[in-house]
Amino acid sequence: MTAGIRLSDLSRCFQGIVPSFIATADAHGVPNVAYLSQIYLVDDDHVALSRQFFNKTQRNLEEHPLACLEVLDPLTFQAYRLRLTFLRSEKSGPLFDSMAMRIDAIAAHTGMTGIFKLIGADVFAVRSVELVEGFLSATTVEAPGDTATLQGRRSEVRGLQWVSERINRAGDLESLLAAALEALEEYFNFSHTIFLLHDQAAGRLVTLASRGYGQSGVGAEVQIGQGLIGAVARERRLLRFKNLDSDLRYGRTIRRESPGEGCDEIPLPGLSDPQSVMAIPLTIGDRLIGVLVAEDRDPLRFDEWHEAYLGVIANQIALGIDRMTERAAPDDIAETDDAGPHATRASAPLPPAASAKKRTFLYYKNDEAIFVDGEYLIRNIPARILWKLLGESQRTGRTEFTNREVRLDAALGLPPVKDNFESRLILLRHRLQEKCPEVKIVSTGRGRFSLRAEAPIEMVER
Repeated sequence: MTAGIRLSDLSRCFQGIVPSFIATADAHGVPNVAYLSQIYLVDDDHVALSRQFFNKTQRNLEEHPLACLEVLDPLTFQAYRLRLTFLRSEKSGPLFDSMAMRIDAIAAHTGMTGIFKLIGADVFAVRSVELVEGFLSATTVEAPGDTATLQGRRSEVRGLQWVSERINRAGDLESLLAAALEALEEYFNFSHTIFLLHDQAAGRLVTLASRGYGQSGVGAEVQIGQGLIGAVARERRLLRFKNLDSDLRYGRTIRRESPGEGCDEIPLPGLSDPQSVMAIPLTIGDRLIGVLVAEDRDPLRFDEWHEAYLGVIANQIALGIDRMTERAAPDDIAETDDAGPHATRASAPLPPAASAKKRTFLYYKNDEAIFVDGEYLIRNIPARILWKLLGESQRTGRTEFTNREVRLDAALGLPPVKDNFESRLILLRHRLQEKCPEVKIVSTGRGRFSLRAEAPIEMVER
């Protein structure tokens, strides 16, 4: 290789921001040039290309295993020429799985599942790396690796401490997620972030918090395995994309069912024109807690070191969520009085404002979906919880409840372990605030909350 130039120094060239091209020749010396959207850096001596549609290139390599690859730095626009020797095509293993996961995620968003797929990971030995002289008219070229400074890395270490402290100080799940996303924006300018919690009972991811978007998207769902986020959840592996085109915008699943047969979709928050996206699984051991997503309009916003850094942040969030879940059970102690250990003091319902308009809550029991004044509100377990609270309040006049008593209601079908009750209350609170602000769920202490209605309520079940 050229002295002083390592493949790792050229990491920007392998991010697909500027297309590269590969030149091969057949046994008779007839050349062929093909464009590449992505090159995978294996190590300082090897690169890999995805085998998909380059039939002529593959035939040439079988006859003559030498190739020339030219890559371009998207910041300096300096070109580098790599001389390669084809070694093998891998059809399984860690490298193949990593490349296939990215391609499968892309296929899910472009409607090419089963067509746009990885056939093999072609591995090449890099024999030399050359600076392409005269490619630029500028008299000086920034040497690879010269821009890296320790100061940036030091600031990230301090930022990690900052984020961790914010997470540790959080008193409940909602404040933990808000503090984590706020800290990422304040200290690192990650201005567009989303957190999705794994709902194991439903087999999907549910948006619990977001930052930097016009609408929160709380309650938006992603099926495990669906698109970029779902692929990360299924494989428990990070995905980082650069230079996304219009086909890779966050796809929204369109639900066409009519009310009573399904429910409207809550749109997943996302930029209309993201150029960089990172989706990171939050895990504890083999258990999936959720997925953290960050995106940006800058195609160079996220680099390799962000993967490790945000991975640490994700671990901190996962541990914090797990701690909140474990702590909830002993803390959810109902008030005791002469009526018994699980009794809760009843309170008179708050009188609605005389001029307030009546709000109609319609519950489709078979589909477990609630609509308010004809607009979709919530479904599944959160819908059952809300219907229980509204019904109890109308029957008995109660407005005060405890987490414990709701958890113990077998009719709600909460999972016996890791029921994510706090996350379901967060969904209810946000959805009510967006669709029916006259009805509120307000925390009144550890393990206690109040249902407050500021308008007349009509309940209809079908």
